[in-house]
Amino acid sequence: MALVKIPTPLRRLTNEKDEVSVSSSSVEGMIVDLESQFPGIKDRLCDENGEIRKFINIYVNEEDIRFLKGPETEIKDEDTVSIIPAIAGG
Repeated sequence: MALVKIPTPLRRLTNEKDEVSVSSSSVEGMIVDLESQFPGIKDRLCDENGEIRKFINIYVNEEDIRFLKGPETEIKDEDTVSIIPAIAGG
């Protein structure tokens, strides 16, 4: 199982868990898996077209999926996936 690190703003959807396990083989599958475990989380991660929102950064083992295969990026057992919302400010 892969470990998904949940950012503070989304923890109210995961019963305050900061890490959850998924048995998905891709980032896309991970989002589906998270939605089945924690209804409503997909709406926070994806837009109405099902695309990962621009302000959500997802890393597999510290590698940004935008530089890998995007939502098709493979996830293996023992991988760590980090969901990081972009912080705006000035």
